[in-house]
Amino acid sequence: MLIKRKLLTLGFCLVVSLTFGNIPDTATLDSVKAESATVVSLKRAFQDKFFIGTALNTRQIMGGEPEAIEVVSEHFNSIVAENCMKSALVQPREGEFNFAIADEFVEFGERNNMHIHGHTLIWHSQAPNWFFEDENGSMVSREILIERMKNHIHTVVTRYKGRVHSWDVVNEAIEDDGSYRESKFYEILGEDFIKLAFQFAHEADPAAELYYNDYSMANPGKREGVVKMVKKLQQENVPVHGIGMQGHIGLNHPDIVEFEKSLKAYGMLGQVMITELDLSVLPSPWGDAGAEISDNYEYEDKMNPFPDGLSEGVEQQFNERYLEFFELFLKYEEVISRVGLWGVNDGNSWKNNWPVRGRTDYPLLFDRQNNPKTVVQNLINLASEE
Repeated sequence: MLIKRKLLTLGFCLVVSLTFGNIPDTATLDSVKAESATVVSLKRAFQDKFFIGTALNTRQIMGGEPEAIEVVSEHFNSIVAENCMKSALVQPREGEFNFAIADEFVEFGERNNMHIHGHTLIWHSQAPNWFFEDENGSMVSREILIERMKNHIHTVVTRYKGRVHSWDVVNEAIEDDGSYRESKFYEILGEDFIKLAFQFAHEADPAAELYYNDYSMANPGKREGVVKMVKKLQQENVPVHGIGMQGHIGLNHPDIVEFEKSLKAYGMLGQVMITELDLSVLPSPWGDAGAEISDNYEYEDKMNPFPDGLSEGVEQQFNERYLEFFELFLKYEEVISRVGLWGVNDGNSWKNNWPVRGRTDYPLLFDRQNNPKTVVQNLINLASEE
């Protein structure tokens, strides 16, 4: 990277010399420097660091938000589907696969020469009931669930073999205290379901990068549990290539010191992705940065303090917080493969309706009219300084 910077500097000097002569006046030189330093997009600013990604919802994938898609094409070089690749949508009934929207998503990424991330193969929250039940509604045997997992993963991953570059294989299997979540996958198969999921995904596409993804990953208890789990899997030669740290953050949480400790710990296990990044400015009912979608709370006006826009002070806090985290990401760019925002603009962020429905939040880098916020240029400048 140092060599590349030297070459860019040499090229700039050569352009100035050829264009303006050997001794350009100060005003002209300052103007050329300013113009050359202006990077027009996030993906260009971070192209030597890591992928800059965003999540696409179904409406966007199907062409319903052309202005948002323009933002995606200009600023992002990696995409992930918000919902359409989850098991309940891809295979709502056993043996009946629906790839219509997922196919459009992958084709969009290919047309735009993007890194494509698959989300998610195994997740307790949006898995169809038939995964776990027989025709009488009773819980299936270990053998049947393994076969259903294998068929689902093989079918999905094989369809996109060589096209989807990385996958969230298992999502949110560890609790904040480091224990295993008591999901139906765990109830029937124990911790083996995680090992099997990664093995099946690797069989289907040996070249794909395989990630474990979870929220509250700066929490010390969860960090300990995830590290313990992944180390054990890797010692058993299970192909876990990296960790996805969901970035659902707020103005005051998580503690960035703990976040860095986790980044360092997960970086020892493989590549790290910062996934599902958004920065809520709204108060949280429990004062945490969790993302347990089953938690919902009744609307109160005091929980929706900015229905008409942010104050100057909060906007400044927002900018500083994003910059603080991106400074950390750049510090660990050698282990970070991708930083992905969870949505294109504020209007389609899930944070408007979770954990309190009907609020107005401002968690992303582009406003509801798809205009870049001030922080976008700040981030571009930050990357350009590195």
